[in-house]
Amino acid sequence: MKIMIVDDHADMRRMLRSIVSLGSSDVHEIIECSDGEEALKQYTIHRPDLVLMDIQLKAMNGFEVTERIHAMDPLAKIVFVTSHDTPMYRTKARELRAKAFISKDNLTELDQLILHP
Repeated sequence: MKIMIVDDHADMRRMLRSIVSLGSSDVHEIIECSDGEEALKQYTIHRPDLVLMDIQLKAMNGFEVTERIHAMDPLAKIVFVTSHDTPMYRTKARELRAKAFISKDNLTELDQLILHP
């Protein structure tokens, strides 16, 4: 399984990498991206099985990146991982067909998603 982590904070990418690596022995590749443009480029190269997407990114937010990824791959599995857990953001994530919406305050939910992508 290939997982792409999109977050503008290196510490958060490291933490998510650690959770993903420990969560499943099926993960054989982790791609890290620090912004939306890099995420779009890396998605086309790697076609990951699952994308962990922050919402607040520099230049292009996670919602915009998700729309563009779905334009090239309507079956892309994207999970929003954010510190901005608001009803408005959750609604937007549903509209964008996100697989899940996880608050950075409750990353334990990631284990289940990684085991059942």
